[in-house]
Amino acid sequence: MNHRIPLLLLSLMTFCLTAHALEVEGIEIPETVRSGDGETELLLNGAGLREKFYVDVYVAALYLQARTPDAAAILSDDGPASVSMNIIYSEISKKKITDGWIDGLDDNTTSSERKAIQPRLEAFNKLFTAMQKGDVLRIDYTPARGTEVRLNGEWRGSVEGNDFFRALLKVWLGSDPVSKSLKQAMLGNN
Repeated sequence: MNHRIPLLLLSLMTFCLTAHALEVEGIEIPETVRSGDGETELLLNGAGLREKFYVDVYVAALYLQARTPDAAAILSDDGPASVSMNIIYSEISKKKITDGWIDGLDDNTTSSERKAIQPRLEAFNKLFTAMQKGDVLRIDYTPARGTEVRLNGEWRGSVEGNDFFRALLKVWLGSDPVSKSLKQAMLGNN
């Protein structure tokens, strides 16, 4: 009977460690999520806070098939991935959201990359409405379905192409990200 006690303690410790989610600014971030098609379990790579002019805007989390702190490897991958954004600012207008994608892509992609994705960026931007505090935006990429957008679990639409999703990731992980501290957090370096 005594030999079962260490095993029981180890089991309880493992359960407690895996059940505990990361918390950022009061938002609990799950350690795993299912890919947009439900086929693959994705692992939390990292999560952090997006601040702009000392205002907390959202908590972003990046999920991948395998954790890595290497931005270049993430941006050159073609497998499933997901980004969730938990809005913590009172309200973000549609214009600010879409301008944010445009500015982030302008800062992190070449003119030929932007030209290649421009029609898809326009379609992507049409999927958005104003977002309120408490809203959760999820952007999933699966090879067969492209980049899918869900707001509070409601499917909004999709955009095809791995190149589009990887360009979008550059907003956070590119050479001129929206926030250097958020980039490091999403890479798991915090």
